[in-house]
Amino acid sequence: MPATPGRELALRVLVEVEKGAYADVAFSRLSRREEDARERAFAQDLAYGVVRRLLPIDRSLARHLRHPLEKLPAPVRNSLRLGAYELLYGGGRAYAAVSQAVELARAHGHAGTASLVNAVLRRIARDPRPAGPDPGAGEVERISLEHSCPEWLVRRWVARLGAGEAGALCAALNRTPPLAGRCNLTRIGVADLLARLEGEGVRVRPGRYRPECFVLEDSPRPVAELPSFREGFFSLQDEGSALVAPVLDPRPGLRVVDACSAPGTKTAHLLELMGGNGEVLAVDVHPGRLRLVEEGCARLGLGGLHTVAGDARRLAELLPPAWQGRADRILVDAPCSGLGALARRPDLRWRRREEDLATLSALQREILDGAAAALDPGGVLVYSTCTTEPEENQQVVEAFLARHPEFAVDDLGPWVPAALVGECRNGWLQLWPHRHGVDGFFICRLRKYRDG
Repeated sequence: MPATPGRELALRVLVEVEKGAYADVAFSRLSRREEDARERAFAQDLAYGVVRRLLPIDRSLARHLRHPLEKLPAPVRNSLRLGAYELLYGGGRAYAAVSQAVELARAHGHAGTASLVNAVLRRIARDPRPAGPDPGAGEVERISLEHSCPEWLVRRWVARLGAGEAGALCAALNRTPPLAGRCNLTRIGVADLLARLEGEGVRVRPGRYRPECFVLEDSPRPVAELPSFREGFFSLQDEGSALVAPVLDPRPGLRVVDACSAPGTKTAHLLELMGGNGEVLAVDVHPGRLRLVEEGCARLGLGGLHTVAGDARRLAELLPPAWQGRADRILVDAPCSGLGALARRPDLRWRRREEDLATLSALQREILDGAAAALDPGGVLVYSTCTTEPEENQQVVEAFLARHPEFAVDDLGPWVPAALVGECRNGWLQLWPHRHGVDGFFICRLRKYRDG
């Protein structure tokens, strides 16, 4: 009996990830031919689950292999990982997990590799507990292995949060994140949208912080195929991300810039907050990705979008001539390590290195300098990232203020939900997945008081 389509799809995704593809990109491309929504969802859960739990899975497999796992062909290695994930974390029938992994190994290898997979997984099935740390291991190594997170990152979080909270953060980043949406208030009211979604067979619940946000708990088909989505009544956006645009306070008649706009979710939110009567200039260094911004705003029925390809480090040069190099509002949702969104992008934990933080923070500082030169006195600059690390967040802001005394942090209180006002510190807000139930976003509002 051949392996199920979902397991076959999950295997192909894992092999592509090993070749360097991003998990979300590989899944999106490879899943297009799979018409069964349940098989697609199952495949995504399996593939992402393996990527999330890679450390304990590989440690568990190594206990039963004579040769290093890395010596096996990629399809066989990942067939083992899929079977081990189902046995250790899947909660399903052991027989199905083993037999399906064997069929994958047979289809992509030969009888010998199928026998190897069968023998190894049967041993794990007899004691389906993830491999634990070595005796005498410290708390960093223990948390790293238990929650499958790189030691360098765990070490940082333990130093800042303590072992207990660092473990809770790692656990939160291993959960499948909720599929969150944001109502397009220029097209429909929240109550009407939720009623419409329920009529399309979607189970929904309200979000935590903003009234236009909600969670799609179950859908009979992919969200992109729902009539409400195709007709532009809502966007998909984590609620932490949805807190950013309101802090900029965009208004009709103001010169508003989204300096690092692609894929355009926040750009669209800015236009929606302006009630469909404003204009936003979307800037991105990648011309091809600007098409995503344009397509997203077109689907939502939003006018007032202007796009320009260019480097935000020289933002003033990219503004329309009529603006004379100045804007009233600038959003810098900066390129970052993405460490606050590991639940959504699980493979990033294995791609990032600690030395990346210095490289990214240097780029972030240069982009902020470009935004500072393009902002009119009295204007507002919002800086945001989806990371938890101070080198990319607080330290970037502090260094910016030292270089630009014409700026000062602005009170976030009027712009964030009441439930989060007490979380604001020194003009910035750090969201944490384990504390706030959203991606780990950093948001800071800065105001320019005079020319520099």
